[in-house]
Amino acid sequence: MTVETQTQGRSDSAAPVAPAIELIGVSKSFGPVQANKDISMTVAKGAIHGIVGENGAGKSTLMSILYGFYKADAGEIKINGVKTEINDSHAAIAAGIGMVHQHFMLVEPFTVLENVIMGAEDGPLLRPSLAKARKVLTQLASEYELDVDPDAIVGDLSVGFQQRVEILKALYREADILILDEPTGVLTPAEADHLFRILENLKAQGKTIVLITHKLREIMAVTDTVSVMRRGQMTATVPTSETSPSQLADLMVGRHVLLEVEKGEPNPGEVFLEVKNLSATDFQGVEKLKDISFSLRAGEILGVAGVAGNGQSDLLEILGGISPARSGEVLVKGESIDLSKKASAAMRRERGIGHVPEDRHQRGLVMPFQTWENTAFGYHNKPEFSGPMGLANQKAMLADAKEKIEKFDIRPTSPYLPASSYSGGNQQKIVIAREIENNPDVLLVGQPTRGVDIGAIEFIHKQIIALRDAGKAVLLVSVELEEILALSDRIIVMFDGVIQGERTPENTNEQELGMLMAGMNPEVAS
Repeated sequence: MTVETQTQGRSDSAAPVAPAIELIGVSKSFGPVQANKDISMTVAKGAIHGIVGENGAGKSTLMSILYGFYKADAGEIKINGVKTEINDSHAAIAAGIGMVHQHFMLVEPFTVLENVIMGAEDGPLLRPSLAKARKVLTQLASEYELDVDPDAIVGDLSVGFQQRVEILKALYREADILILDEPTGVLTPAEADHLFRILENLKAQGKTIVLITHKLREIMAVTDTVSVMRRGQMTATVPTSETSPSQLADLMVGRHVLLEVEKGEPNPGEVFLEVKNLSATDFQGVEKLKDISFSLRAGEILGVAGVAGNGQSDLLEILGGISPARSGEVLVKGESIDLSKKASAAMRRERGIGHVPEDRHQRGLVMPFQTWENTAFGYHNKPEFSGPMGLANQKAMLADAKEKIEKFDIRPTSPYLPASSYSGGNQQKIVIAREIENNPDVLLVGQPTRGVDIGAIEFIHKQIIALRDAGKAVLLVSVELEEILALSDRIIVMFDGVIQGERTPENTNEQELGMLMAGMNPEVAS
């Protein structure tokens, strides 16, 4: 058998090195939907290879085929030059492939050690496996900057540390090829930067990385080569040094994409939302918000910046009627709202507050339910949705869903598909369409573009700005500083449950905001 090889641009006389991965004519359909169509791709050994594309372009499906979750309908896979049948994840692991999924595959009540050895035990007795894993983890932590307490309970770890556990799991199984699916979608900027250092360390040790992401800044920063997918097909593969974010965006979407947010000057009006001395504790008695006050006017976007876990989520949940406050007052258009345990999201909607929650899976959608049901949830008691004898008017709800699908470019376009069938970007559009189209006076938006592709980001940003220009008030929480700076008219920065400072986008930058996010005073530090 002749093994196909590739020189990867080497000019010396050494034997050519076979690519780590070769996909040849790979196709995959799910019923009438062609997820991958005749895809060929080569990944050099010891390289970081990026794959970009809109949500639903087929990136995750392609990598799921490589990892054995799906079986290709046609095509061939070669690993290190050898044709390899990958019928399940066990075969992928045996071939030296590991995968870190967008939604982690961890058992939260278990320790780090227990999660690492799960499925890779050396025998019926756990003690020898745990001892071996502890030794290997110590070595891996030193080698790759993957420090994590092996005895920590996974559910107590931050998202960034949980991701390290997933990488350790793959390395413990001796993976030479590591696939990361949207690895920074749930990370703070600091955690993302640390991940990039880990990837560079892995590359330096000869590991091959396949990075699936929609964030072009990350592609430009860490990859050697990038492949672009659109509607199930591979449209281009180029050296990263020979392309640009704007070129990649155009290839991803098939049209010119505005990477800069276009918005006019704000025209702020009356105060729509006023927060006075708001404090809150969690169920364990830990203080989450500490006497915070701010106001938000009609016709403006107030951005809330901060590292995750510093009170922004608690603020959104209190304002959205999900959690109670301990003390303080919140006024909507001059009238107080209930901050006790009796409050509900329904009561907030009655007062003109819409809410796009940070976690669309847990708070924004009922994943098994159909699109038309999800576009009506929370507003299903509106008179236009009521039928005879108090029953729901399904016909009216379907018509409403079809209008939202068309206006917000939700794909696929069927109102009967369950929310779980959509890509992350289209799931987010369902939530945003529901909240914006119900014409709130105040819109609470948490992480509006988390896990969303470049085309959908552009669309979502335009919708938020259009709402502001229509005279509504928008409270925007995001860990993406670029997004905060681009969309906000004013910015408050939270640290440890307090407002650390307020800025305007034109009078600050990422470095200053980053210092405030870390609890530092930029004026003193300078």
